[in-house]
Amino acid sequence: MDLPVMVRSKALSLGKRGRQWLDSLPSLVRDIEREWAISVGEPLPGGTAAYVARARTSAGENVVLKLAAPDDAFAGQTRTLRLARGQGYVLLIRHDADRHALLLEALGEPLEQLPSPEQQLDVLAELLQQGWSVPRPPVTGPFENKAHGLYELVDRLWHELGRPCPEAVVAQALIYAEKRALFGPEDCVLVHGDPHPGNALRVRAERPGAETGYVFVDPEGFLAPASYDLGVVLREWCTELLAAEDPVRLARGYCARLAGAAGEDETAVWEWGYLERVSTGLYCIAHGAPEVGRPFLETAALLLREG
Repeated sequence: MDLPVMVRSKALSLGKRGRQWLDSLPSLVRDIEREWAISVGEPLPGGTAAYVARARTSAGENVVLKLAAPDDAFAGQTRTLRLARGQGYVLLIRHDADRHALLLEALGEPLEQLPSPEQQLDVLAELLQQGWSVPRPPVTGPFENKAHGLYELVDRLWHELGRPCPEAVVAQALIYAEKRALFGPEDCVLVHGDPHPGNALRVRAERPGAETGYVFVDPEGFLAPASYDLGVVLREWCTELLAAEDPVRLARGYCARLAGAAGEDETAVWEWGYLERVSTGLYCIAHGAPEVGRPFLETAALLLREG
C-alpha cells in the first residue's frame, strides 16, 4: 500500500506492532469499507502517523477515512474531537478505538494556500482560541509535562543522529525547555499540539463551530499552556526566514502578531517556538525526512543571536 515516507517510518519505529499494522492495512481498509458501508478512494498526501483517504458513504456523502498507527496518540486525538463536537475542529462522524479508525467530515484546501503568512497567522490565532474553549478533560494519572518530553527528545536525538546541528542550537533549545517546564495542570488548556497551517482546512460549507471558515484536523490533544500551541505555529515559516534579509526581525514580528492576537506572553511563545523548531527538525531527520527537517535546524541557527 502506498504510504507517505514518514507514515511508514513512524510505523516501523513502533517495532512489531507497527510492522503488523502496515501488513494489515489492506485488509483493514476492506473490513472498514464493508462494516461502515463506505467506498474508499485514493489516499491523501502528507501526514506523519496515519493512512488517510477520501471515501464516500452509501448515501453519497463525501467523507474521509483515517487509520492511525498503533501508538498512544490516537486516544488524545479521538478524545479531543469528541469533546470539541466540531467547535474549531473537524467533525467526527464515527470511530473505532480498537482499530484506531476515524470517519471524518470531508474538508477543502489547507490554510497554507492563503497568499501571506500574516493572513495565516491571524486565522490560526483566532482558530486556536476557539479550540482552547473545548472543555479540559480531568487529569487522572501522572501529569505529562510537554517541556520535559521535548528536552529529552532533543538531547537524545541530537546525539543519536550524530549531532546534525551546532551544539549552540541544542543548548539554547534545552535552556528554553527548562524555562518552559515551570507549569502545572492548572496553567493548561487542551491544546491542539500541532496547529501548523497544513492542519487547518477550509470547511466546504458554512456551519457552527467553523466561523473562521477553517477547522483543525489531527489534534494531539493534551494539556499544556496556550502559549505552547502558538509556539508550534511560530516554528513554521522556514522558507520565509531563510530568504529574509533579517530573519530575527521577521520571526519576532510573527511572534508579536501571534501573542498579541491571542493575548499570550510573547516571551513564552518565542521560547516554545524555538524549542519546537529544533525538536521538529531532529524528529523529521530521525524519521526519514531530512529534506523536511534540515530547514528547521538551519533557521534555528539563524535565530540564535536572540538567545
